[in-house]
Amino acid sequence: MRVRNDPPVHLTYCLNVHPGETWAENLEAIRTHALAVKARVCPDEPFGLGLRLSDAASRELVEGDALTEFRNFLETNGLYAFTINGFPFGRFHGEEVKEKVYQPGWSTPERRDYTIRLADILSALLPEGVSGSISTSPLAYRTAVDNEEMLHEMANNLLDAAAHCHRLRERTGREVCIGIEPEPDCFLERTDEIVAFLDMLTRFRGPAYLQEALGLNEEEARASVQRHVGVCYDTAHAAMAFEDPAACLSRLASRGLHVCKVQLSAAIECDATEAARLRLKGFQDAVYLHQVRMRGKGRPKRWADLPDALADSKDIDEAETWRTHFHVPLFWPGDDVLRSTREQLTGEVGELLRGGLCEHLEIETYTMNVLPPDLRPRDIAEAIAREFDWVRRNVLRR
Repeated sequence: MRVRNDPPVHLTYCLNVHPGETWAENLEAIRTHALAVKARVCPDEPFGLGLRLSDAASRELVEGDALTEFRNFLETNGLYAFTINGFPFGRFHGEEVKEKVYQPGWSTPERRDYTIRLADILSALLPEGVSGSISTSPLAYRTAVDNEEMLHEMANNLLDAAAHCHRLRERTGREVCIGIEPEPDCFLERTDEIVAFLDMLTRFRGPAYLQEALGLNEEEARASVQRHVGVCYDTAHAAMAFEDPAACLSRLASRGLHVCKVQLSAAIECDATEAARLRLKGFQDAVYLHQVRMRGKGRPKRWADLPDALADSKDIDEAETWRTHFHVPLFWPGDDVLRSTREQLTGEVGELLRGGLCEHLEIETYTMNVLPPDLRPRDIAEAIAREFDWVRRNVLRR
């Protein structure tokens, strides 16, 4: 939904919360759930979708008349598509995902070609005058990058995708940006890391690459890289790095880097108490990674997954603070033991978003189906509508 006209700001939720790996399953989720959310959130206005398409679903959507039929479906139902979650390449629900969610990485042609296909799909669906964004993985899981050549391959594949987005814009007038999403334990985790990588891409490697690929001059090539490769800033991931999200967003913008999507999400925070340790046991699941970070008076600690942290936390020191990468609903305030990092979305972050720093805002609580039973919603559409309500009241103040 459009929440601001000048500059434009669109708000949606990510459809990765709904299980579905085929295009037929994705379309059914839109019919069953997204339309129910629309009826609660903006029944009389166009409602924007945050699509999630696996590699398999994206291949199915470009076959035959499927894309044309979907475009007609959107128009008939008062929907429009402006962003795609292109992070999970394969299955994302119902079985162990864990670190497989980062595969294939950007050093592979499979990741490049999948993202290019998503750009083609999005370009065909975008309404006139609305830009598009595709969030993508933070290049690779950190342990998967073991040599300099992989870094060159990742950069080149991203630039191939950027060149394709440039050609799309030239041919259709529709603009698509690929937003790299930093995440705990990945090759790009913190803001300073993505700033350094994108500086390298936009100032040095990218212009020469696109000059040769597209026949542009240096200034045009640099502008094209900045337009088509940017950042998807996930606020729960920023919380895991103990970063100040307002300062980080301002820094990205001041460097001329394109923040093409902000994913509105919250992680779990708690004091390192035995009660918190017992409560966190209920957030373990066999599907997703839930990285844990600890900060306080001692040396910072980090664990790759919540079970590792719980098994290793023999000496509890209540002066320490734990944060767990588990996206909790934005309407959940926490309880007497656990807290949410959602308050980081208000204040300065809210001011920046209301001011139009980023055109695309996406609620991204994909964990509804693996929440502990006492928090798991019975009505998924109602829960998502409550998240919209919280964002509009506390972040956008509308």
